[in-house]
Amino acid sequence: MSNTDKTDLRVIKTKKAIRDAFAELLSEKDIHKITIKDIADTAMINRKTFYNYYAGVYAVVDEIENEIIMAFNEALRDVDFKLLLREPYEIFKKLTSIINSDFNFYSHLMKMDNNMSLISKIILALEFNVKKSISEQISINKSTLDLVFDYAVAGMITVYQKWFNSSRTQSIEEISKSLSIIIFSGVNGLLDNEV
Repeated sequence: MSNTDKTDLRVIKTKKAIRDAFAELLSEKDIHKITIKDIADTAMINRKTFYNYYAGVYAVVDEIENEIIMAFNEALRDVDFKLLLREPYEIFKKLTSIINSDFNFYSHLMKMDNNMSLISKIILALEFNVKKSISEQISINKSTLDLVFDYAVAGMITVYQKWFNSSRTQSIEEISKSLSIIIFSGVNGLLDNEV
């Protein structure tokens, strides 16, 4: 392993520690009350190290937003939405895979009751891209699409938040499977599956 590889690995680890510390703090306090000292202490680094990577707290926020949006957009990029209507769980498998790739981070993110504006901003960016993709593949009235999205996203966020804040007796895969059925087949679809 070269010195460059070691340096790159250290940079990745340090930035991940900062990002995870920030997400953990978000689950405990309002975003406006989080200081660089809070982040540095939680990440077990010094403030100088923090400033090597970020200009301030909101630089961390911007990077987190961009990374999440890129990850979800990448997962949704090649989705065939016509096929998705017949096999809705496929999209949820991709979303679950993203969450599982950094479970601790997403767990903290979904626990942040005081900071829903960050989640809302991310959701709006993702919604825009998904709606655009759906509109390109399926002829659907814009107001109907908006209604479906508002309903589905509000329900999904609530279910995932409650799951992350619970004792998690079901796996995230089971929750995602149930959500895919409810969103695409309604409550009766889920009940039919259970009976």
